[in-house]
Amino acid sequence: MYKSIKLQQGKERNAVLRHPWVFSGAFESKPTNITNGEIVQVSDAGNQILGVGTYSEGSMIAVRLFDFKEVELNEAWFVEKIKEANDKREFLGYGKEKDTTGYRVIFSEADGIPGLVVDKFEDVLVMQISTLGTRNLKPLIVNALVKVLKPKAIVSKEVVSARNEENLEGTGEVVYGKLPAKVTFYENGYKFFADPVKGQKTGFYLDQKDLRNEITKYSKGKKVLNLFSYSGAASVYVLKNGAKSVLNVDSSKEALAWAKTNATLNKILSTKSKNDCDDIFQWLAKKTEPDYDMVIMDPPALIKTFKDKESGMKAYHFLNRAALRLVKKGGIFVTSSCSHFLTDLELETTLRRASVQAGVKLTVLKKILQSPDHPISVYFPESTYLKSYICLVS
Repeated sequence: MYKSIKLQQGKERNAVLRHPWVFSGAFESKPTNITNGEIVQVSDAGNQILGVGTYSEGSMIAVRLFDFKEVELNEAWFVEKIKEANDKREFLGYGKEKDTTGYRVIFSEADGIPGLVVDKFEDVLVMQISTLGTRNLKPLIVNALVKVLKPKAIVSKEVVSARNEENLEGTGEVVYGKLPAKVTFYENGYKFFADPVKGQKTGFYLDQKDLRNEITKYSKGKKVLNLFSYSGAASVYVLKNGAKSVLNVDSSKEALAWAKTNATLNKILSTKSKNDCDDIFQWLAKKTEPDYDMVIMDPPALIKTFKDKESGMKAYHFLNRAALRLVKKGGIFVTSSCSHFLTDLELETTLRRASVQAGVKLTVLKKILQSPDHPISVYFPESTYLKSYICLVS
């Protein structure tokens, strides 16, 4: 059906154990008749087919497997895969007429569709494609999404920095239907606004819904600082659960404008929710007094590749040390990292060093991972990326 790539003897183990990545060093010989982005089948040294996926000529991850048997990647295959993924989300309690109508439907390899992320904001879908092979399958994917989820609109949003290795150009366009004037949805009963076109990623960070819910246990009566606040989702949660006030700090004026929108949607008084537009590193360098009962910090991925690790770890150390100095004794410190390349142990080491240098002691109250609509796959350990710690400061 598809052109075949044969692996060296003994290099089939990952595919047999359903890991979707095949590295170029595992090939018996370099393919010469296969084009970049083409669908291929992968076989072991004995010509037994191990799976079907897309070929990437310029990447160390040379094949991303979509299935672990001989199949045709057609529209029917995508319909079945998307329905299976959405059924799992509905099993989790997400979906129409539920408390949460904004959630991730497809989380790339963890849902068996490498290079594809799809977020659902009620009737609007936002898809991100990160490989050329998946981009070539875009018409099939759009048709399948329409059949299964029946959206009012689908936005295709691609971010160049995520795909330099694939040599893709960035695009952002409505590829189906008509985008409503205002995209809103519910998360754990709170109402939020998302901008799928101008917003970061798909327009909203859906992976922190469990953390946001958990911190409400500690928010009553608290004066809260929300660093890297983006559109203020965490601020809405704590203010609706008794926080005295929140200061959102972010470098994006647009994001802070959305934070005001989200506060209004949830009937939060403007006197309780304030915004400060500034570079967080510079803002923290100017602050030293423990003025807050709760500090929430959720920076962007500071270690995007392994080569960024040293500089990224220094940045995480600075941020955590500086932020800890602003928490009152007996207060709550919430810190996160979405960098896959920063391990749990390394983040804990960073917290240990930062707390000693800040002159405080931390007691971990709870550790939270990404919400389950961003599933962690036992077959794909790389799907684990987000870790957050809720700490008591003494």
